[in-house]
Amino acid sequence: MAFTEQFDVVVVGAGHAGCEAAMAAARMGLRTALFTLNLDLIAQMSCNPAIGGIAKGHLVREVDALGGIMGEVADACGIQFRLLNTSRGPAVWSPRAQCDKALYRVKMREVLEGQRNLFIKQAEVVDLVVESCQISVLGSQEEQLTTENKGLRTRVTGVRLRDGRVVHAGATVVTTGTFLNGLIHCGEQQYAAGRSGEPASVLLGEALKRLGLRECRLKTGTPPRLDGRSIDWTKFEEQPGDADPTPFSFRAGGDEQWQPALRQVSCYIAQTTPETLRLIRENVHRSPMYTGQIHATGPRYCPSIEDKIVRFPEKTQHQFFLEPEGLNTHEVYVNGMSTSLPMEVQSAMVRSIPGLENAEMLRPGYAIEYDAIDPTELDRTLAVKKFAGLFLAGQINGTSGYEEAACQGLMAGINAALAVRAALSGEPNPGFTLDRTEGYTGILIDDLISKGTNEPYRMFTSRAEFRLHLRIDNADRRLTPHGRRLGLIDDAAWAAYEAKMARATAFEHLLQTTKVDVEALPDDLKQALRGEADLRGQAFAQMLKRPEVTVEALWPVLSPIVGGVAELDGWAKAGSSRLPAWVRNEMKTVETEIKYAGYLEQQRRSMEKLKQAEGRVIPAWFDYTACSGLSREMVETLGRVRPRTLGQASRIQGVTPAAVSLVNCFIEIQGKLQIA
Repeated sequence: MAFTEQFDVVVVGAGHAGCEAAMAAARMGLRTALFTLNLDLIAQMSCNPAIGGIAKGHLVREVDALGGIMGEVADACGIQFRLLNTSRGPAVWSPRAQCDKALYRVKMREVLEGQRNLFIKQAEVVDLVVESCQISVLGSQEEQLTTENKGLRTRVTGVRLRDGRVVHAGATVVTTGTFLNGLIHCGEQQYAAGRSGEPASVLLGEALKRLGLRECRLKTGTPPRLDGRSIDWTKFEEQPGDADPTPFSFRAGGDEQWQPALRQVSCYIAQTTPETLRLIRENVHRSPMYTGQIHATGPRYCPSIEDKIVRFPEKTQHQFFLEPEGLNTHEVYVNGMSTSLPMEVQSAMVRSIPGLENAEMLRPGYAIEYDAIDPTELDRTLAVKKFAGLFLAGQINGTSGYEEAACQGLMAGINAALAVRAALSGEPNPGFTLDRTEGYTGILIDDLISKGTNEPYRMFTSRAEFRLHLRIDNADRRLTPHGRRLGLIDDAAWAAYEAKMARATAFEHLLQTTKVDVEALPDDLKQALRGEADLRGQAFAQMLKRPEVTVEALWPVLSPIVGGVAELDGWAKAGSSRLPAWVRNEMKTVETEIKYAGYLEQQRRSMEKLKQAEGRVIPAWFDYTACSGLSREMVETLGRVRPRTLGQASRIQGVTPAAVSLVNCFIEIQGKLQIA
């Protein structure tokens, strides 16, 4: 008799997407199995040993606010913390942490192994088990089906392992990263691999092709790693972390001052030289990107060093960063020098830079091609529209980056768990989704399922229409109630969240109702306000609307007052000598809401208009071919993507406002015919 196992949810791949998906499903009470090729490489940082960055830090904060684990693990393993973009407005502030690469995967495995209902398995998944079944409760997927398709439908019911075992599951989440038919390039050399030194997932890649899902071929790359002992660090500009670091997790430290667990280190800033550029130009014909050896599309916003030289010939210098990979290793990551040039060219290129003349290269840079699935094959829950029970997350959906993968993994894990619950209970399942007004996670998923992607998708703050509303400091206010409802936020975390919200409410009330004592203001603030209108009789909130006034500057006057408010007693005790980071961050959230109240109100009105467009659902039975006036290309595009709402239709590439209006009219016309 064949050996089989049964789980509620099976997750394939233990990268950043897989870890979040498995944890979410297990925390929601589902018996979950996480399959990986190597237990020792769970959550491996294949490229940059850092979490966060511009816009990516927003995603990590949102994952944490919903109850995910990336932020907590990064806080535990960070060796340098920096809050980026602080010279600009709060909408674009982004946390970033340089991590101890080896410790990160050890810590992540520790977290996974400590989770009840989660079972980690080392095995290679080579196929999906697909069966035809009668549809009962499919939740959000059912709405995607036409009337003719309802009844009998193909369903993924588990996975098949290389050793012949079959593992059955109510839902399967595939998070294979760059492993599907992965092909590594280093100069003229190429070989099959998922990452350097690890086998590619060829059989599963072929199995997904047999499902008939639209595929694309993408490419990414990584830079060389150097031996730090062979670097003359005195030749480079030091870049230390923040003296008062900001953690990712809202649960870090509770109501106490948080401090990193590990010793903090510096990174270093370096520049290419004319000799570096000469070497690259003379050898660019040997790069697989330019020999025709690579056919896939690479990330436009994270190009290789040779691509930078070709695309920007007028630039005489390019910046890069030397970043330590951990506290117990001398390995250094050369951020900004991703390359697939031959090894001897890479070595000469590195040594052309002052301070790296004697640098020893531990690992060469390389490019990797891999298969991805066209994300327009997915619905908003990250379920595959053509198959029940199958979810995809991470780089298989055409994204780049650990953070983009993590937020997808979390959403796919949540929805896989909800789908299984619905099937077991017979109750309807609307799925859990976020729209563009609720988070960067919602924007990323909406962009993917509406527009698809022809290059690895990277998140930027510029992709968000409502950046001021979607800040890092209010991610918990936006999303933690969702996490609580889903069962991802425990009692202690929820109590801490409610206490924080109570402090914010009490502080805002204090600012709105307490008058300013002008004479008590610090001298530097008086100097800054000299010549202004009479401030007497103004409340603190009114004063904070001035651009030159910050809540930190007002703290000496506010400090004695907050002690008289019960909810703020902890602030008064913590900030008796100086303002701790956790107090400052909570105060800054209230300050931002007050200072930018007018802009926030404008955004709220715009968000309501967007929600109205999203509220106009396009029925599953709607026939685009019957819309006279739509071009053939438009009919094909809309028929392929099958947008759920007029709002989503309007964001599909090539779909004009006139076409959306036409669809809106024909919804009424076809609706009357359906009734008749």
